[in-house]
Amino acid sequence: MDIRQFQQLIDEKYGKRDRQRGTAATFMWFIEEVGELATALAGEDDENKQEEFADVLAWLCTLANINDVDLEQACEKYISGDIQGYK
Repeated sequence: MDIRQFQQLIDEKYGKRDRQRGTAATFMWFIEEVGELATALAGEDDENKQEEFADVLAWLCTLANINDVDLEQACEKYISGDIQGYK
């Protein structure tokens, strides 16, 4: 499955509810999942780490969907060699 397919799957399954929730509330859910990932990374439970990475990706897709961003297209800069500078 590629990024676009996963993003579409998330939209099909949760899109209506996600749009009703809106960006601000969805961003808070995303941040909560990032916090859970941070906790998992500090531990030794590899299964939990995998689960939290998946949750963060799913919520990122949700944010992208409700803001009309195609993540696969947005990531093109990383494979096209069109990255300017370093952060």
